[in-house]
Amino acid sequence: QLQLVESGGGLVQPGGTLRLSCAASGISLDYYEIGWFRQAPGREREGVSCISRMGTHYADSVKGRFTISKDNAKNTVYLQMNSLKPEDTAVYYCGAVYRYYIVLRDMEECLRSQNYDSWGQGTQVTVSS
Repeated sequence: QLQLVESGGGLVQPGGTLRLSCAASGISLDYYEIGWFRQAPGREREGVSCISRMGTHYADSVKGRFTISKDNAKNTVYLQMNSLKPEDTAVYYCGAVYRYYIVLRDMEECLRSQNYDSWGQGTQVTVSS
């Protein structure tokens, strides 16, 4: 069974950087579509970035600032976050879905949290001066 563990969150000043990691165990991530999501208090979980067989996607709010990558040897997905803003404050989660269960055809489907069925525990990111 796939298990996901996020790390790398913390407190950072506006304009700062963080790199989040999502380490997978149990099964190779090669078989999964992977996404990063975030949830701020009182708000729904929203898609930030994802990697699927159809490509890599970013939400408009993070495009040009965040970069998703995957290290197959380490079975880990990263989210490099630059130029952080206070509105990026949230708990960040990585999600995964077995790619033979679903085809994420476009950015909207790739960034929809309801399409994912495996989740980590989340890591808090706080951007504040």
